[in-house]
Amino acid sequence: MADCTDSNYGEAIRRKAVILDALSGHPYRCPWWLSNGHAQTMFATLVRRPLKVETRRVRWDTPDEDFIDLHFRDGNPDQPVVLILHGLEGSAQSKYVRGLHRLFTQIGWTSVAMEFRGCGSEMNRAPRLYHSGETTDLALVAQRLAEDRGALYAVGISLGGNVLAKWLGELGDAATPLIHAAAVVSAPFDLTVSGPHIDQAVGGAYARHFLKKLIAKAIEKERQYPGIIDIERARRCRTLYEFDDCATAVLHGFSGADEYWRTQGCGQFLGGIRVPTMLLSSADDPFNPAETLPRELAASSAYLYPQFTERGGHVGFVYGATPWTCGYWAEEQVARYFKTVHEYREAAAATSLDDTREVGAPA
Repeated sequence: MADCTDSNYGEAIRRKAVILDALSGHPYRCPWWLSNGHAQTMFATLVRRPLKVETRRVRWDTPDEDFIDLHFRDGNPDQPVVLILHGLEGSAQSKYVRGLHRLFTQIGWTSVAMEFRGCGSEMNRAPRLYHSGETTDLALVAQRLAEDRGALYAVGISLGGNVLAKWLGELGDAATPLIHAAAVVSAPFDLTVSGPHIDQAVGGAYARHFLKKLIAKAIEKERQYPGIIDIERARRCRTLYEFDDCATAVLHGFSGADEYWRTQGCGQFLGGIRVPTMLLSSADDPFNPAETLPRELAASSAYLYPQFTERGGHVGFVYGATPWTCGYWAEEQVARYFKTVHEYREAAAATSLDDTREVGAPA
C-alpha cells in the first residue's frame, strides 16, 4: 500500500471518499423471498431469464499461434469502453455478461466481453486452457483496447475477478495508463480456502456442476495433444482439487493443485493495486467464505473500494418485491461505480484545465 509520501495518495483518498459516499446511496436490499446465499446463487444461475443482446465477435491472434474471441457491443465512440471478464466455465453468453452489456448500452458505453481460452464456441488451439491466475491474455487485450480507444474500465466476475485483481496488483502503477477503474465481483481472494469449500458445499454439487464441463474440455484437449495429461485420471475426478491437480496444474506449469491454489489467489496481490478498484462480495457467498473477505485491507487502502454485503450469494445479489420483478444489484452497482468514477475524472480534468488557464492568463 502506498504511504503518505506518495504524491497521488492524498488525491486517491479524496476520490475514494467521494465515490464511496455516492455509492452509499444505493445499498443492497436482499428480498425476503431469497435471503439464503445458496438460493441467491442458484436463482441467478438457473432461474434468471437470459437477455437478448446482440454483439459482434472479433477474433484476435495471440503470440503463441492461438486466438482470443471478444464480443463487442458498440456504443458512442466518444464514451468509455468496458472490458468484461466472465467466471469459471462462463462465456460471453453468461447471463451476468448480457446484463452488463445491457446496462452499459443504456448509458452509451461500448462493452467488450473477452472469452477465456476454450470457453467460446470453438476449442482453442494451444496446449493450454485458462485458469484463475492466467493474466497474459488480459494484458494483451487491455493493451490493444487502450491503444485503440484510450484507457478502459474493466469488470471481472468470480474467476474473472481474480484474474483482473491479480493482474492489477502485479502491474501496480503501470496499470494506470491502461485502466481508469476496475470492479471485482464475487472473487475468490484465497483459493486455498475457497477451493476446498466449493468441493464440500452441498455435498459437492457445485463442484460436480463445474466438473462436467471441465472434464469434457480436458478430454478434448488431450485429443488435440495425445498424452498431454493423464486422461483416465481426469475422467475419474470428483473434486476441483483432483481436476486442478491432474489437469490445470499440468497444462499450466504448476507442480500440483497445492502450488496452483497457493500462488494464484488474488488476495495476496491486492496491496499492489494502484487504480480505483471496487471489491463487491457477500459474506454468505457459498463459494468464498466470509473470512476470506479482505475487510481491513480494503478499508485502509486508498485504491480499494469495499462493497461487502451480508447477503447476496455468489454472483447473485437479486433484489425486488417478487421473482417476476427482480433486478441484479451487483451489475447495477458496477455500472453506477464506473459512471461515478468517470464523472469524477471529467470534473477533475476540467478543474485542472481551468486552473492552468488562470495561471497562464495575462495580468
